[in-house]
Amino acid sequence: MTDAPTDAPAGSLSDATADSPAAKVIADDVEALTVAAALAEEFRAGASERDAERRLPRAELDRLSASGLLAVTVPAEYGGADVRQETLAEVFRLLASADASLAQIPQSHFAYVNVIRRQGTAEQREFFFGELLAGRRFGNAQSEAGTRHIQDIRTRLTRQEDGSYLLSGVKHYATGALFAHWIPVLARAEDDDLHVAYVPGDAPGVTVVDDWDGLGQRTTAGGTVRLEEVSVPADRVLPHHLTFRGPQLHGAVAQLLHAAIDVGIADGALAEAVAFVRTKSRPWFESGFETVAEDPLLIQRFGELVVQARASRALLREAAREVDAARADLTDDSAAEASIAVAAAKAHAAHTAVEIAGALFEVSGTRSALNSANLHRYWRDARTHTLHDPARWKVQHIGRYVLNGTRPPGHGLL
Repeated sequence: MTDAPTDAPAGSLSDATADSPAAKVIADDVEALTVAAALAEEFRAGASERDAERRLPRAELDRLSASGLLAVTVPAEYGGADVRQETLAEVFRLLASADASLAQIPQSHFAYVNVIRRQGTAEQREFFFGELLAGRRFGNAQSEAGTRHIQDIRTRLTRQEDGSYLLSGVKHYATGALFAHWIPVLARAEDDDLHVAYVPGDAPGVTVVDDWDGLGQRTTAGGTVRLEEVSVPADRVLPHHLTFRGPQLHGAVAQLLHAAIDVGIADGALAEAVAFVRTKSRPWFESGFETVAEDPLLIQRFGELVVQARASRALLREAAREVDAARADLTDDSAAEASIAVAAAKAHAAHTAVEIAGALFEVSGTRSALNSANLHRYWRDARTHTLHDPARWKVQHIGRYVLNGTRPPGHGLL
């Protein structure tokens, strides 16, 4: 399926974007968590069917927009709740425990909100924060295929005589782009510096192709974005390379949300295992018990899984609090502490998500492997999401920091 661009002009910052549902404005952290918990229960009901049928969650994303959750990090001076990162991580954990694909879609949204916070002009902040409060969604167009590595960005911004740009390139794994009002595009200008161009999803020259065929996270629509000489006004381009000069938390915040998704997957799989064993599994004949829940071997295994899940949740909370502390007093040292805490949480959560999602079958028995039950979606989602970036490099940076005092690199992926 291809979402073809319209012929709408690119215009300036004052132009309205595509229609979206009217959004409420969330007041504070408590309300954000209350709304997230309610939405998670709502989304949980259809998660298995959406995954099995690969039915894209357009209606659910409209509900997410209307809920106000996508604007909870807008600064208070612009009318937002500016919630703590601890709150935002818990929002993602709750959503991912219900539907990991749905939770993954807005991850980049919040990363590119942070770019505006850090690098946007006063006019850009006022405009884009207004868009967020109105329920608009950011997608992403950052990764490219066939390049030397993930930071080898070849999409180009070419300056025109009137100060605007032409944007050309091809992006892959563009999670959220198919559903986005705005697509932030990573590109290099003529000086080779990295910029973010915020492009309307229906701009001329933009084509979003739903060609994602991953074994997991089936409904993220993380497909291809083609950009063919897209006209971009100068006031929609932000100097992202400046984000990485001096202490920053761009990578820590982005990775914190990835960790929260992994923790959510693990929690969802564990809850599913408990429910299945209580209602569907039979005891092994050698145990001598009437119910499987009395089997001491099974009790032992569940206890081990719960310990691991609780450890991941604790590391996630600790990491989020380190990020909040660093935001309040940002220095090289506080940024390093936050990045290391997030790296520890992400490495642990990645392992936990895959193990618990696999153990679901071990503890539940043969019936849990029926395709009709679709319990394998938890493992497929965990295995797919944890491939985003290698945990082994996070462990390396943790070891170097502890042993040698070497601060982690500020490249945005830690």
